[in-house]
Order: sequence, then C-alpha cells, then structure tokens
Amino acid sequence: MYGLVNKAIRQMVIEGHGEETWQGIRVLAGVTDDHFVSLDPYPDDITYNLVGAASKVLGAKPETLLHAFGNYWVEFAWKGDYRHILSASGRTFSAFVGNLDQLHSRLRATFPEYAPPSFRVSDEGPSALKLHYYSHRQGLLPFVAGLLEGVGRRFHVQVSTEFLPRADGADHEMMLVSWGPEEVKPPHA
Repeated sequence: MYGLVNKAIRQMVIEGHGEETWQGIRVLAGVTDDHFVSLDPYPDDITYNLVGAASKVLGAKPETLLHAFGNYWVEFAWKGDYRHILSASGRTFSAFVGNLDQLHSRLRATFPEYAPPSFRVSDEGPSALKLHYYSHRQGLLPFVAGLLEGVGRRFHVQVSTEFLPRADGADHEMMLVSWGPEEVKPPHA
C-alpha cells in the first residue's frame, strides 16, 4: 500500500490517542521509520502489522479498527489533495459507489503501482444496492464498510452495511448497502 495510507493511520492514532500511543503501536508493529512518504509504495505487511499492533495496544478487534479507519479515511482524503477527484466521482451516494472503479482508475495516474480493489453494483434500488468487492487483499471488508458510511455522511445520508455470506467458490465478497432518508450532518470540509 502507499505511504498515504500509513500516514492516515498514524494521524488517526495520534488524533485519537496521542503521540505516545502511536509510538507504542509503531514499535510493536516493527515499523522503524516514523514518517511515511505519501507517494511511495510500502509492503502491505506494514499496514497489516500496524492494524494488528493497534488492536493489541488499544484493546479493540482489528475489524473494529479497520471500520473506524474507513470512516476516518474519507475525511482524510477529502481534506487532502484528492478532494477534486472525490468530488467529481458522483453527485449522489449511489452514483459515487457506482463510480468507485473509475475513481480508482484516476488515482492510478498518481500512484502507478496502485493495485486497487474492484467494485460492481447489482440489485440497485432507490435506497439499497448489493456491492460486489473484489480484492487480492484479505480482511479489508470492514474498512470498506467504514468507507461507505463516511461517504454517506458526505452525501447527508445514513448508511448501513450487511456482509453477505460468501458463496462456495466465489471470487469476491458481497455486502448489502442501504441508506435511509435521515439526513446526517456532514463533517466540516
């Protein structure tokens, strides 16, 4: 994964738990450098190790941390250099979700070694859809659920996700994504 992801993890931990907690997580994860270069690729193991160490230090399940990080990532990215790409990815929540592959294609111009997941939407209705998630990385479905909730806030809708059982022999994960008419206050831009 790119350094930008690890920088966001670092920032989320420091904002929520302080510099000392971050340093403990970093050391436990076996990460020697405290700073990550946003545009440099890093082995996926670094990110997974940071999540595992954070789970131990913070006493939270990795799935819970990944979900929280997905929510955090949306704001991190929207406040950063990628706001224009994100803003151009759809005018509604469902349009944005339907354009995730296009969004990732645009990011490849900045991150040439980027190996993004792929998404396909099916069974779309006025307030629900089935999201098919294809990735060579394991265990990140809670992160995707957090991302969707964060994107929902951007579009003033309350989003809920339900992981669907993986069919025998399936090459991807699926989740039911629904959003309600409840308007939620968007985060400050």
